[in-house]
Amino acid sequence: MSTSAERGTYPVPSDELMRFADMAREMSGLTVLFHSRIAEQMGVSATDYKCLDIAMRVDEPLTAGQIAKMSGLSTGAVTGVIDRLEKHGFVRRVRDPHDRRKVLVEVTKVDHAKFAHLFAGALDHMKEVLSRFSPEERELIERFQRVSIEGFRKEAFAGLDNG
Repeated sequence: MSTSAERGTYPVPSDELMRFADMAREMSGLTVLFHSRIAEQMGVSATDYKCLDIAMRVDEPLTAGQIAKMSGLSTGAVTGVIDRLEKHGFVRRVRDPHDRRKVLVEVTKVDHAKFAHLFAGALDHMKEVLSRFSPEERELIERFQRVSIEGFRKEAFAGLDNG
């Protein structure tokens, strides 16, 4: 494992920054297209799918307001999303046990096997790509990904705790 001295900051030439930015933009676009296709095959819209993904990535049920903040959608739009996800059996509305006036959105038990085939090609591709790199190189790639994700998470959710 590297020491913190080995993980200092280094200058990044503008041409290198632009290469990485271009690759990130392309990967982002392809990811959106991929997930749009997944959503379609699941019978929901891309927006509904991403809201479901938000709800699946937290440890406890969310309110519609929390989903709205995290997704950037209006609370009215999120009500429609929840209605559609509930109709498809992906979520259900439950009363908050601590405040019965609140309604929470809870992800139902998802049959992962039912949707595994939708991700099989992507996982096979990822395995094939990763097999081209040594375990040490994969550690470096993973570190880059984790730092990038954390930065994007901060940007995506900036200001959401303030009301």
